[in-house]
Amino acid sequence: MMQPLTMLTNVAKARLLHSLLIQEIPQFLGYLNELTKTILNDKERIKAEWKDQLFGVDFWFDLAGEVHRVMAKYPKDLHKSPNVFADQLFDGYTAIFTAHALTQYVALGRHTDPKFKPAVDLLFG
Repeated sequence: MMQPLTMLTNVAKARLLHSLLIQEIPQFLGYLNELTKTILNDKERIKAEWKDQLFGVDFWFDLAGEVHRVMAKYPKDLHKSPNVFADQLFDGYTAIFTAHALTQYVALGRHTDPKFKPAVDLLFG
């Protein structure tokens, strides 16, 4: 039996999103990779523009670095396996970065499946 939405962890939500809309995952992972590279390659500008966030800019850089390492370590599995996708990208503090990237991805209209945005809004909004 499925748990109520309010009881799902970020990992469970990500696993569900991957399972339901797997065809969108490669494009999202491409965007996520782009985003981490931009953040890691443009630290000075980001530091200068960082204002009153919930956490320090160095923590954000650490999260981007961790996501970048995960993507390099599991390139095929992140696409194919809902478990690897969810466990590696949406567990612990890493979920802060990845969930932010997911909401940005749909806010920018980068998704191709019209069902993807409502799914992200439902699960991570």
